[in-house]
Amino acid sequence: MFILYETPAGYAIFKLLDDNKFKEIDNLYLEFETPEQANKIVKLKHFEKFADTTEALSAATAAVEGKLSKSLKKALKKLVVDDVQNQLLVADAKLGNAIKEKLALQCVANTSVQELMRCIRSQSESLLSGLPKKEMTAMSLGLAHSLSRYKLKFSPDKIDTMIVQAQSLLDDLDKELNNYMMRVREWYGWHFPELGKILTDNVAYVKVIKLIGMRDNIADTDLSDILMDELEQKVKEAAEISMGTEISEDDITNIQSLCDEIISINEYRSHLSDYLKARMMAMAPNLTVLVGETVGARLIAHSGSLVNLAKFPASTLQILGSEKALFRALKTKKDTPKYGLIYHASMVGSASIKNKGRISRSLAAKASLATRVDAFGDDVTMQLGIDHRAKLETRLRMLEEGNSTRLSGVKAKAKLQKFHAVSEVKTFKVATDSTLPSSSSKKVKADDEAANAPSPKKKKVVQDADMEQTPEVEMGEGSATKKKKKKESVVEKEPELGDGSAKKKKKKSKSESEQPADESMIAESDETPASGKKNKKSKAKKATEEEDE
Repeated sequence: MFILYETPAGYAIFKLLDDNKFKEIDNLYLEFETPEQANKIVKLKHFEKFADTTEALSAATAAVEGKLSKSLKKALKKLVVDDVQNQLLVADAKLGNAIKEKLALQCVANTSVQELMRCIRSQSESLLSGLPKKEMTAMSLGLAHSLSRYKLKFSPDKIDTMIVQAQSLLDDLDKELNNYMMRVREWYGWHFPELGKILTDNVAYVKVIKLIGMRDNIADTDLSDILMDELEQKVKEAAEISMGTEISEDDITNIQSLCDEIISINEYRSHLSDYLKARMMAMAPNLTVLVGETVGARLIAHSGSLVNLAKFPASTLQILGSEKALFRALKTKKDTPKYGLIYHASMVGSASIKNKGRISRSLAAKASLATRVDAFGDDVTMQLGIDHRAKLETRLRMLEEGNSTRLSGVKAKAKLQKFHAVSEVKTFKVATDSTLPSSSSKKVKADDEAANAPSPKKKKVVQDADMEQTPEVEMGEGSATKKKKKKESVVEKEPELGDGSAKKKKKKSKSESEQPADESMIAESDETPASGKKNKKSKAKKATEEEDE
């Protein structure tokens, strides 16, 4: 059983003399307390030394990646030829799999092997005979430095370090420029205060001070290269009537020195901004298209790296930079913030106040997808960012216009319509309830209108013969039996109407039977209701006429 031991100077192959020791690893370290005991357990069979640091670095990087280096392959070929049936104990399982695939050599990598490697490492100086300690130390130091540079150069997490540092420096330069500009405006404002109100651009203000110096020199100075003609005329007019105090030459010299410093810092800031834009377009093109290079660089700097930013969900990316406000809102149980660093994006800034929350949520979702593509994609282009930005601009336009239609697969809610209750009162039609043969259509219509019409208040009026004949017309043509019953009812009610004998009652019944029923008279009697007094008078007249006859 052989052991593969890796050293900075080369590969060492030991032979395990006692295989039973490998099975009993609980107290194995006791067997390696002294060099003599260690030599009784393992023995150096072959040592493949590295020619230089470059070969050592290639072997170390191959071992880290789990690959088989050329020097190791050369050393193991001799072992395979000599002892085919033996096993090889390796510390790394990936490296063991590579050796097994290439050389068909059985490899073992487990916890027992790790314990054996620790024991060999404790007595490596005595076991590796013929290798001076100074040479081993020098090889270890050189290999450590070379491997660190290799990892730093090719590590994907360290590529965006330049972006983080450039953005931090850009923020510091902005703060310094603001402080310097505030100082120079206050300083030169004692001499020419009107100039600060006319020129709002800081760069133009500083260049004018650098060019003119004292305000008395402005009449003979040409400012056409810096200012427009209208502004130049205003500055010259204000200099003639200025209320500022007089300053010395030494003062204006120091002010102009500060102006030189501001101009140089501004030029360096513009150069650094171009560099940051180029790095962002190369590192994260989709994120740059969505939120801009400044906001994208701040997000990367705040998270630490592009890979860390890609691991954040969209909800975290949305409020990244507003941690204090978030924890304060959670502590006081108030509304949490809707946006953090993403608030400075151009798309959120162009939205109205009521739509900033919605558009920032949508922008964070798209930016999260774009960041993952930039961090983990193979052939990264800015097409994804352009497509997402077009969709977001369409959504923003719809929100601003008020047409918030759905863009995703979620079903839209149905619009609620107002319900207007209509009250309908239906009355019972008397004509439809009759089983008798119906009269003409005109009479049926008249009956329907009469039935639906509101009924007047009932009065206790004594009915005479004329009033009693109206139901016959309403009900249609009745039979002879119904007429006889009606006549008998009239005869029975007659004693209540006035004074008269039995003869008068019989004559009255005869006269009623002789007179034909006139529909027009009946209709008139229906339309013009008669009072009780009129009925009595008419009945009295009829009674006197019958007596005269």
